[in-house]
Amino acid sequence: MTLDPVHFDGIARLARRIDHGADERDRRAFAETVWAEFLDPLLDDGRVVVDPVGERVRRHVDCEDVALHDRPFPTEHGLDAGTINPTTFKNGLVIDIAQAAMSATPSDLDLHRSRTTVMTVHSNDETMTVDEAWGKFDEGYSRSRAVKIPPLPRFAEGVVHALALYLAESKHARDHAETVEDLLVLDGPLYPRGLLRWADQHPDLADFLLEDPRPTTVLENYIRLVEEFVDRDVPLVGFVKNPATRVITRTLKNKRDIDVATPWTDDSALFTRLLERGEYVSDVDGERWERDTSALTYTNWFRSRGGVDRPLSVDGDALGVERNRPLEDYEVTFCIVYDPRDDLIYRVEAPYAFIRDPETREALTIQLLQDVAIAHGPPTIIEKADELARIGQSEKRSLRETLETQFDTSQDRTYDDHRWDEEY
Repeated sequence: MTLDPVHFDGIARLARRIDHGADERDRRAFAETVWAEFLDPLLDDGRVVVDPVGERVRRHVDCEDVALHDRPFPTEHGLDAGTINPTTFKNGLVIDIAQAAMSATPSDLDLHRSRTTVMTVHSNDETMTVDEAWGKFDEGYSRSRAVKIPPLPRFAEGVVHALALYLAESKHARDHAETVEDLLVLDGPLYPRGLLRWADQHPDLADFLLEDPRPTTVLENYIRLVEEFVDRDVPLVGFVKNPATRVITRTLKNKRDIDVATPWTDDSALFTRLLERGEYVSDVDGERWERDTSALTYTNWFRSRGGVDRPLSVDGDALGVERNRPLEDYEVTFCIVYDPRDDLIYRVEAPYAFIRDPETREALTIQLLQDVAIAHGPPTIIEKADELARIGQSEKRSLRETLETQFDTSQDRTYDDHRWDEEY
């Protein structure tokens, strides 16, 4: 049922009661102040949390021009993992299933066929057991494993989801690392951000990180992956489609020497203001901002040592995982790309080991800009990996029904489960 016009107008009229504070011109001016005065470097109680690599600068490149640029990396591989999402059953089991896949350009059919599948299982019944050995299927092209999660009732769904996703992705990446000749693009951050965030969320999760080997094993996979690619001098990057970091905005809000309240909800909102090009024009409704959509805009690379990036910084402990190279090699660096055609921000992450070299830094920047310009969004290589790894809605239902039969139980359904099933 749609809203009647009178109801729509009544709801819209509520906006008149809200004074949204400083106008857009003031917010753009404050963003410029942040860029000029606080990011070279950004300090938090005297500790560097964001530091530019090379010159702090913003640039733009015409979408058509960069699309025609010679490709610095002739071949690309992409990696992604998809899940069925955490499912609770009436016998107390909480299960998620993830499968990881790698894409290649030019195409590699044997590689595309391969999968790494992980099922994570949580139960409060201590008598429940799981055979956690790796097995093979599909004529040896694919591998699978089931993993038991210790009792964590409050966080069961989040833990089974994160461990299934990151274990499948990292294992698949390591198993197929040698097939990557020029560049690997992860669909998501460089390190398992969701897992690293646990230490800040609740004492139970922090204890889980310290006491259980599984999260450490997952992080170790990513650290060894970085080491292998650095040793082979083959770059890898993470392409974050929906960056939600708050290191800069949170640090700014805590600074006492800033008189103006920081208006942005996260770092992406700040960078949107910094990278959006255009001008104010006048029309019948007054002045309005008109965005220039002809060019991609982007920042230099920054080294990040705050928030969930801190454990992999030079003064982080990497959750106790041993690092075999100089510690700065593992540090997260990032470049922000803004696509004005869709008004979207993307964050590209890479280990500092690659970004310290100016030529590699420039080549990675050009390659990712070209990918975004051509795809009119995230690089085609990771969209291809997403298609390979994705588990469709009908497949999710079938898998859950199979699990119901296997465990002689049924899914603990809610009305929302019923409603979304009907819509799909």
